[in-house]
Amino acid sequence: MPRKPNTDARRAQIVAGLLAAMAEHGYERASIQAIGRQAGLAPGLIHYHFKNKEEILLELVRSLAGVAQARYAELAAQAQAPEARLQAWLQARLGHGPGADPQAVAAWVMIGAEAVRQPQVREVYQAALGEELALATGLLRDCLAARAKSTASAGSLAASLLAFIEGAFQLASAARGIMPEGYAAGMAQQLAQRYLDGEPAAEAS
Repeated sequence: MPRKPNTDARRAQIVAGLLAAMAEHGYERASIQAIGRQAGLAPGLIHYHFKNKEEILLELVRSLAGVAQARYAELAAQAQAPEARLQAWLQARLGHGPGADPQAVAAWVMIGAEAVRQPQVREVYQAALGEELALATGLLRDCLAARAKSTASAGSLAASLLAFIEGAFQLASAARGIMPEGYAAGMAQQLAQRYLDGEPAAEAS
């Protein structure tokens, strides 16, 4: 039976409460009480919708992945050329402006740490990264094919860009004061262009 709309809204409210509590206290200290305060809900109501804090965290991973996908879709809506769609993806992940959320970036870094410790979190986290890697690989393959270049390294190039993004998230959370303001999106686009420029031509069939 489909979940009632008010239940979906309440669960989203609780997930947002965890995000806010993590931003203030970190995941370990984001208790059910702290989540309830941020969400404006009693702890008993939180337990009605989620068994425990880990279950809320799993939903937060899915929620953040969905928000990232929606931001890319919005930026890519008017992008016709393959390289414009690649730039839209990088801007969606690293750019400032509408849709950018430092709290979400910090939470994603904490989620990565929890994925090392908790198998269930790791499973959902890896699934989200797997979708990102598949998207980036497809975008790079399209860019290379449009230039009549070999697509053999598209997967490795995508993994390198994804590693750059994840590293930029880590630095944005832990070393914000020493990193140049707004460097990440522009540098990622430059790296992508250099990757594309450096790939060999496709072999004639």
